[in-house]
Amino acid sequence: MLVEIGDKIVSTQLFKQEFVCDLNACKGACCIEGDAGAPLTVEEVSILEDDLINIKPFMRQEGIDVVDKNGVFYMDQENEPVTSLVNGAECAFVYFDANGTTKCAIEKANKEGKTDFKKPISCHLYPIRIKQFKNVKALNYDRWSICSDACALGEHLAVPVYKFLKEPIIRAFGAPFFQELEAVDSELKNSASTST
Repeated sequence: MLVEIGDKIVSTQLFKQEFVCDLNACKGACCIEGDAGAPLTVEEVSILEDDLINIKPFMRQEGIDVVDKNGVFYMDQENEPVTSLVNGAECAFVYFDANGTTKCAIEKANKEGKTDFKKPISCHLYPIRIKQFKNVKALNYDRWSICSDACALGEHLAVPVYKFLKEPIIRAFGAPFFQELEAVDSELKNSASTST
């Protein structure tokens, strides 16, 4: 089911599906698996190119070698820019902490005050995926087996996808849009309780 909010079409899975990232369980697998790099906007490509010198100190040598050779992005099968990959697998911007958990060098550089850029919005919003159509943006929940632990933790904590992603949703679309999501969530809950 879909809900229309302004120029956005939102899947009701964002309200029904529960989700909280469980890095202890998945070790950040979404950054090193999949069939392409992380989707980037044209603006994000420019930011990464401009701030690369400040991000490199937090990257692995393998990632540095890839971006030095091929740049920070490539065009995927849909002709959209995505982050460069190491060995066709992990994002060039990942590093691994002492526990073997995948972390983001861009986010680390941001936390250290080296760049104002937090991370690509597609990464920040995951598991929400955005598809741009002519006049509307579609916000869908992306179901991926490697996130089964996140679904289990979300269910345990009773946190729907959109609430878990409050910060990136506000970053991407503003606080009023998040408030509209809360209103839709209330309406859905009310209609579910009155129909039972």
